Order: sequence, then structure tokens, then C-alpha cells
Amino acid sequence: MDWISPRKLRKLGILNMNRRNVDYIARYNERASYPLVDNKLKTKLAVSEYGVKTPELLQVVRQQHEISHFREMAEGLAGFAIKPAKGSGGKGITVITGRDGDDYVKASGARISVAMLERHLTNILAGLYSLAGTPDVAIVEDLVQSTPSLARYSFQGVPDIRIIIFQGYPVMAMLRLATKDSDGKANLHQGAVGVGLDIGTGRSLNAVQFNRPITLHPDTGLALENIQIDSWEDMLEMASRCYEATGLGYMGVDLVVDSSKGPLLLELNARPGLAIQMANGEGLLPRLRNIEALKRPHFSPRERVQYAMGAFGKF
Repeated sequence: MDWISPRKLRKLGILNMNRRNVDYIARYNERASYPLVDNKLKTKLAVSEYGVKTPELLQVVRQQHEISHFREMAEGLAGFAIKPAKGSGGKGITVITGRDGDDYVKASGARISVAMLERHLTNILAGLYSLAGTPDVAIVEDLVQSTPSLARYSFQGVPDIRIIIFQGYPVMAMLRLATKDSDGKANLHQGAVGVGLDIGTGRSLNAVQFNRPITLHPDTGLALENIQIDSWEDMLEMASRCYEATGLGYMGVDLVVDSSKGPLLLELNARPGLAIQMANGEGLLPRLRNIEALKRPHFSPRERVQYAMGAFGKF
């Protein structure tokens, strides 16, 4: 295992967990805003008022007796996603991509019966996947059909884009690609690939898996050095608008690009992880301090995005 000294990490401007928690999360995130971003249903309702699109909501299951309506609703659907409203880290999310007779087909290719899906809904309501183990609500959303230009890089699962927003400014971004190791989920801790993205252009920079540099996707075999995200400035502006919607000063915004509906918000995270720095090959601290040092903050999302693209772009 390769080791790097704390001194070198400081020199590279790497933000560590303690500093993130104390200097940024605790300082810039009001506790009153946490329930908003920790609940996917509340997030959907809040951001819609600021022109931020999310996947279509098909059903909300709040009580056990409502599960019986799920079978009727899902009967005519080829694909959908079931999510716990208060889940985190992708836990409890089941993505259905097709049908095989009476069974449904998961993103991983596994078959699952409607009875098993109903049991999964029961587990969600019981709080099996919620942040504190408290009773939860299940939401059923329309299936996101990823744009082919990005879907080709990911193994089965839908690729997403994590953007760190600080005081309304996009400061760092990465593309997350599903792998066999991650079971089709875009979760870095489970083995997904993280691809750093240039804030100025949306072009790929570096890529990592399990915190190790890579150049090719382990399953698709495609090179990760020439990826370009379309409508990049629009995506940054969408992420920036989440600052007004939530009031959170430091957060992660997770977006997907649907082939017909364009960029959509998946979820917000008030405690975004730090692996994005490894994917970018650069630390967050210099960029965060740049924003903190601004004497005249930019008030509109577009102005903030244009500043960030100029200040942090590499190309």
C-alpha cells in the first residue's frame, strides 16, 4: 500500500473529514435544513419551486395498506425505481429495467417477483434503510433512461454526476460510473468508478476505483480520458439553484442526464464524501477558500457558475 504524509496532503490542499465537518458542514449548514435534504420526497417538492427537474413521481407509499395499490400501478410499467425517502448511500434503492413474464428485471439482470417488491416496500416503511432506523416513506419514480453518450461508459447502472456546491458556487465535480463490483450502482464505496470533471468545460480529468488511478473502465474497457458532458453550464446552474432551494452552504448535488428529459436531480447530500478530490487529482481547500475570500459574492446562479468556470476550469 502506498502512503502519503499529512504534510504533503496539506500542501495539495486536501480537505480532510474533521475539517470538512467543523469548518464547512457545521459552519455553513443550518441544522434546520437537514430534514429537507435527508428526505428525497421533501427535496423533490422544494427544488421544483426553483426550476430544478427531478424524475417523475409515480407513487408515494406511506402506510402498509397502500402497498396493495403498488401492484396495480406497476402492472403497466416496464421500468421504475423504488427508493426509501430517508435512505442514504444508495441503500434500499431497487431499480427495475424491464419485465420477464410475471417477474420484474432489476438493473443487475436478476429477476424479482412482485411479492418480493411488496416485501421490500414493507421493509422501507419499517425504517430498515432510513438514516436513524425510524419509520420511512417509500417513493416510486419513473425510470431514468440515461443518454447513450454516458450510458456506454457505465456497467448496467445509470451514471450520475456529483457536484459540490459551496455558498451557491460549483467548486468540484465528478462522474460516477457503475461497475460489476458496485452491483450496477454509482457508489464509490461499493466499487463504482469516479471520473473527475473539469468545472470549466465538463471534460474528464482523472479516474479512480477503490481509491486507485485507472484509465479504462474495468468492465466496459472504454477509455475514460475523453468524456465530455453535454449542456455542462446548464447542469452547473441547476446544481447552483439548489443553494436557494435549501439554504445549505455546503452540499453535494447528484444529477443524471435522461435521454429525453435532459438533466434531472437525483438527490442532495448535506454531508458529501471526500473521494471527489482523488477523482480530480486536486484538493478542495483552495477552491473553498477562494469563495470564502470573495468580497462581492455573485447573487444569481448563472453569475456564480460563470465565476466558478473561469476560476476553477483547467482548459
